Amino acid sequence: MTEINVTPMIKDSSDQDFMADVVEMSQTTPVVVDFWAPWCGPCKQLMPALERAVKGAGGAVKMVKINIDENPGVAGQLGVRSIPAVFAFKDGKPVDGFMGGQPESELAKFVGRLSGASDPKAEAEELAVRAKDSLAAGDPGGAAQDYAHALKLDPECAPALAGLARLYLDSGNEAQAAELIAAAPDAITDHPEINAVRSRLTLTAEPVADDATTELRAAVEANPDDLDARLNLAKALAASNQNAEAVEHLLYSIGKNRAYKNEAARLFLLTIFEAEGNQSPISIEGRRALSSILFA
Repeated sequence: MTEINVTPMIKDSSDQDFMADVVEMSQTTPVVVDFWAPWCGPCKQLMPALERAVKGAGGAVKMVKINIDENPGVAGQLGVRSIPAVFAFKDGKPVDGFMGGQPESELAKFVGRLSGASDPKAEAEELAVRAKDSLAAGDPGGAAQDYAHALKLDPECAPALAGLARLYLDSGNEAQAAELIAAAPDAITDHPEINAVRSRLTLTAEPVADDATTELRAAVEANPDDLDARLNLAKALAASNQNAEAVEHLLYSIGKNRAYKNEAARLFLLTIFEAEGNQSPISIEGRRALSSILFA
């Protein structure tokens, strides 16, 4: 009788067997590695839920459990500082992972990405939408987490990349935002949301001192039809994210003389609209007012 060699779907492993159980095995079948310890309460909650998710993949994914008290070597090499820590290996390399507890729905997605049962791009889009909801609820930290996770799943998720860049801008880190936008993959470099952030970076590239803005305000008040002063004031306001007031000055200028300086006011106004995005009240009201002026 021929002996059948069946590799277990879920097994305990060690530092010594890691190469065979994880690195070599993942060349043909993705492997989830759960680093745990007997004293770790969250580990005991996560492990059975993770096992259920792996079993639900029907053999398309395997799972290895490593007790770090007895086997600290590989965990240390992977930089594990807290547990539970879970890594996904494919083609001999770690490709995904997380630390801490996760709801079963997220574990199913995690395993599904490895087995091909779930679409990383669709999941990234969902995370980007959830991040926007978090921002609306006043939770920028949660939004940043979701945006970063979305980009890990799909580096070409434009809403996530643009959203993360906007968070950098909102925190005053323009250099990091610019670096992120500059590194956008070619496939999304002209995406409307990427262009919006790029335009916002253009607006804030040259900050204007408060005293200079005050002088420009005084010049406009002294001579409302000084279109040079109005344009410069609008640029100063936009540089400090006061776009609503900047739009008012630009609309006034366009109403007085649309062609002034090769339509500089109108072109700068369009840059603000792009930076704000199509759904911004500033863009919506501003475009309506611009149409009234142009087609009166």
